[in-house]
Amino acid sequence: MSFFAILFALLIEQARPLARTHPAHAGVRAWALSVRRNFDAGSAAQGWAAWSLAVLVPTFLVLLVHWLLLHWIGWPVAMVWNVAVLYLTLGFRQFSHHFTGIRDALEEGDESRARAQLAAWQQVDARDLPRSEIVRHVIEYSVIAAHRHVFGVLACFSLLAALGLGPAGAVLYRMAEFAARHWKEQALRISDHPPSAALLHAADRAWTAIDWLPARLTALSFAVVGSFEEAIDGWRFHAQRFPNDNDGVVLAATAGAINVRLGGEALRTRIDPQAAAIDPAVIDAAEADADSDSTPGRTPEIGHLRSVVGLVWRSVVVWMLLLALLTFARLLG
Repeated sequence: MSFFAILFALLIEQARPLARTHPAHAGVRAWALSVRRNFDAGSAAQGWAAWSLAVLVPTFLVLLVHWLLLHWIGWPVAMVWNVAVLYLTLGFRQFSHHFTGIRDALEEGDESRARAQLAAWQQVDARDLPRSEIVRHVIEYSVIAAHRHVFGVLACFSLLAALGLGPAGAVLYRMAEFAARHWKEQALRISDHPPSAALLHAADRAWTAIDWLPARLTALSFAVVGSFEEAIDGWRFHAQRFPNDNDGVVLAATAGAINVRLGGEALRTRIDPQAAAIDPAVIDAAEADADSDSTPGRTPEIGHLRSVVGLVWRSVVVWMLLLALLTFARLLG
């Protein structure tokens, strides 16, 4: 069931991308806001309680619906539910238009438009970036986005589905990533009751733990379809150059797989000065964008953007072939 659910979800997502204004996105944002306002009072226990409600309750509800459909109606309806959940949580088109727009601007020689699109995508200050730095940041943001929107979801969904938990893994992964990212963004940009330091810490620790295995599976898939030895060497010796351990593994493997230099000065997130003055948690959140040391490799060039696209799509093919083999082996066994 997992293979066919993923296949149908990817095909539907390519044909009809999920819009940012989709009611599901608005519902998730409203849920996170409601939980934070009602349960985030500043203590560590309340931070973990708010995170658990925001992330685990939707995960459990999706799992409950899956079990009810599977045992009361049948597996075909349960698979439709799996496809629907994956359609909302999995897909390239949720970020690929940013990548395509910046790549097209660079190919046309319009670096100003590329900087503007990069700044709008990540809400960062991209003024005066040289061409090679634009390419580097686009590679880094795109690879991390591909991991979080595609490969991480695939990994969590597949692992938990194998345990009989249906699409719960996909929801757990995406909700954990959304909570950590959304609350950090709110801490940086709002001054009216921003998320507490305890909530930010709980969301970050939980996300790091949940993403530990998926990040390494993504890095391994990049190594398999890229330059294997260099990717593994990058993973082993250069992942620590990045401030985030899990993202560092993915980026270091990417750098080795396509022989490109990644890491360096980070683009700074735009911060609301009033929010920073009210809550020191804003400063802690901003420090997550710390600079890193560069990996070995060639200076980023526009040709590396095409290499990244090939790397990602080859990795998708490997994932789907592996899931297909496991599915057919189970059917034949």
